[in-house]
Amino acid sequence: MVRQQFTPEQQSVRVLKVGERVRHILSELLSRQEVHDDTLTAHSVSVTEVRMSPDLRNAAVYVKPLLGEDEAVVIKALRVNTAYFQREVAKRLGLKFAPKLNFRGDESFDEAERIERLLNDPKVVRDLNADDA
Repeated sequence: MVRQQFTPEQQSVRVLKVGERVRHILSELLSRQEVHDDTLTAHSVSVTEVRMSPDLRNAAVYVKPLLGEDEAVVIKALRVNTAYFQREVAKRLGLKFAPKLNFRGDESFDEAERIERLLNDPKVVRDLNADDA
């Protein structure tokens, strides 16, 4: 599933800043292991991107466990602890409404790997070399 791309006109600077702030807060909570969950304590989780809705009430949080192992288990643990994360984000953000967090696996690394494999395919390399000649 490819993420929807927004033009700069569609996302205001404020929405982008709030999304980046939420990403930093969640990254800090996960790196300091402030969540009392065995699964999240056992895995290093990277928050790769946070996409906010224009009204700042919903946030799609894209995460990737380092080394890519047990992604489904980690996402399930994050979803179980969503209330804790939302409470902490609300406390640290200081907005009127706390965004509802929706944790998702980040597939952009898998897509990049797939494209890299395609570009390194012998047939594609041969065609690219033929264009250079």
